[in-house]
Amino acid sequence: MAYGPWGVLLIGMIDSIGIPLPATIDALLILIAMKAPDRVYLAASLAVVGSLAGNLALFQAAQYGVQRFTRSVPKPGEPHRFREWFHRYGLVSIFVPAAIPILPLPLKVFVVSAGGLRTPRTRFAGIIFLARTFRYFGLAYLGLKLGPDAQGFLQRNAWTLIGVGIGLAAVLYVLIRINDRRQSAPIS
Repeated sequence: MAYGPWGVLLIGMIDSIGIPLPATIDALLILIAMKAPDRVYLAASLAVVGSLAGNLALFQAAQYGVQRFTRSVPKPGEPHRFREWFHRYGLVSIFVPAAIPILPLPLKVFVVSAGGLRTPRTRFAGIIFLARTFRYFGLAYLGLKLGPDAQGFLQRNAWTLIGVGIGLAAVLYVLIRINDRRQSAPIS
């Protein structure tokens, strides 16, 4: 708190690069909203930037590690079920835990998987940016509107938030399936 919004940037990077600091940024944003409401949206912006930078660093490390330590390239005809699944739905599995503050999903596992499976960097960065913007600006807004009760609100509504996360994942899954059908439909 002593470093204000710039401390949130640093903590966002540290947390996202792989050193777990569960709910630290969430609590800091709510605290900044209560103590320095005029700086909370700057703090949320810097939290997004810090988280994006840390996640990109972890993503790049996973990509480099796979390239460095994987000597064999899979043959084109071999089954790649997990790779295909991840390329089709993996970004949904990144978006949900990055956006919902209560959901107990290990985001780092999906970030490493995205890097290791060579997901396009721009798509990955876009998903992280959207999810973290939704999360951190939402928390800043809650902190401004609810003050000290914001954390209690999140705890009281944990199951609702989990349900929203699962519902969001289901909607994204359906949209992906619809898009897949459109792309595979014959053009007349």
